[in-house]
Amino acid sequence: MATTNLEFTKNEDLNQQAWDAVKQKLSVIHQGGGAKAAAKQKEKGKMLCRERIDYLRDKNSEWIEIGEFAGYEMYPEHGGCPAGGVVAGLGFVSGRQCMIVANDATVKAGAWFPITGKKNLRAQEIAMENHLPIIYLVDSAGVYLPMQDEIFPDKEHFGRIFRNNAIMSSMGITQIAAVMGSCVAGGAYLPIMSDEALIVDKTGSIFLAGSYLVKAAIGEDVDNETLGGGTTQSEISGVIDDKFPDDKSCLDRIRYIMDKLGKPHDAGFSRVKAAAPKENPKDIWGILPSDRAKPYKTLEIIHRLVDNSEFEQYKENYGKTIICGYARIDGWAVGIVANNRELAKAKKPGGSTEMQFGGVIYSDSADKAARFIMNCNQKNIPLVFLQDVTGFMVGSRSEQGGIIKDGAKMVNAMSNSTVPKFTIIMGNSYGAGNYAMCGKAYDPRLIVAWPSAKIAVMGGEQAAKVLLQIEEMSLKSKGEEITPEAKKALLDKITQRYENQTTPYYAASRLWVDAIIDPLQTRTWISMGIQAASQAPVKPYNVGVIQT
Repeated sequence: MATTNLEFTKNEDLNQQAWDAVKQKLSVIHQGGGAKAAAKQKEKGKMLCRERIDYLRDKNSEWIEIGEFAGYEMYPEHGGCPAGGVVAGLGFVSGRQCMIVANDATVKAGAWFPITGKKNLRAQEIAMENHLPIIYLVDSAGVYLPMQDEIFPDKEHFGRIFRNNAIMSSMGITQIAAVMGSCVAGGAYLPIMSDEALIVDKTGSIFLAGSYLVKAAIGEDVDNETLGGGTTQSEISGVIDDKFPDDKSCLDRIRYIMDKLGKPHDAGFSRVKAAAPKENPKDIWGILPSDRAKPYKTLEIIHRLVDNSEFEQYKENYGKTIICGYARIDGWAVGIVANNRELAKAKKPGGSTEMQFGGVIYSDSADKAARFIMNCNQKNIPLVFLQDVTGFMVGSRSEQGGIIKDGAKMVNAMSNSTVPKFTIIMGNSYGAGNYAMCGKAYDPRLIVAWPSAKIAVMGGEQAAKVLLQIEEMSLKSKGEEITPEAKKALLDKITQRYENQTTPYYAASRLWVDAIIDPLQTRTWISMGIQAASQAPVKPYNVGVIQT
């Protein structure tokens, strides 16, 4: 192992402390709008959104939650929006893997903030990519009006939800909606554009305009129950398929429907009986340096993630700053592309060698990775990217060696990959390295971060110095001089602001990643992701034009 016992213990303590901090924040997020708001829901005879999901899901089955940190520390002037006001994740209902999306009525009555829309669209995207059934548990007051301009009219805003309803229907993806509380205005289209629309009597209601708006618009006096309650919409209008006396009976009907679905597609990914890693996965805490600049053996991490700790490297002695190879995770065959954080000796033409920095992508590494990605597509093997990357190598030697060309080759091969891709941000994720290693912009089926992740255009120290130079030039242009003391204070302020923006919390709050996870959950996330992806057909692979 690359670390001394003292270093291992220090890393273990600090990394576990980082995960403890994540869990503490999640415990608060899971309370939604708080005890008072939860009590009001209970008084109405309603289950809370997480209770609904727990009741609906198969007991003792896997569940991975998407976007728990969505909205974290955002919208303080509006009282916050824990988990984006909606709970979403991959789970099993009547033995069938599906996406579940449930509005949290304790958060502003389930109203849609901008991040709520983004999270709902992400849930639909996962369902569409993987041809998964999707279940909506609707309990929402509609668009959050004080921020309507940021959620209503654009392509990735509220209206896209209903467009996706229509597209999924045409794709043959099952959609089931249960109206378990308010469902108003444009939001009323979501359940009705689903295959099955259910409602809970007395607590559920669905209409384009509530009683107050109807009174203001046309002068009619009518109560909400008469306007759009369970009896009206299931027995008179026919908008809803069936009504139920309470939440549990409605959820029971969803389980009954899910039990009758036809078999899903099989994409043909190889899977054998799963085996635990021979190397102890808990060692990851001690292997991963708490100092993001320190080198370590990425292979030691890989051996603790894969079945039987068996990993067959591809071109082991070439392009050493990226590790490529074949393995199995929870029985699934995978191709792994990982940034090697060790210093590596690289052979040059003529037989001489040079040292290469760990975590940096060089031309030979990019070339190797591109070829490996194409091979995995040829063999129908899902890809797993393990990110700890500071970027591509710079300087005259790299430019003359064609680093841009080789980097473009890797990005092209990865971008056009049609086998499912999964990204784990273990440590640094900087600049173009984030792109080449399948960052969020490149459509990984799932992308998660460990608590040790750092995501930014460049490292904090370098960025802060660049930003300081810009600030100094701005002050000088105004005829202002900056003292050494003021310069240090300004650098500290810039550094702190930048560092805050590189944390996994900042990324997860904006859904740049789907979750912050315990490294020991990595195998589960990858396995659940591949199981989901196996239900969608794989398209033919074509990389287009690549410079060689």
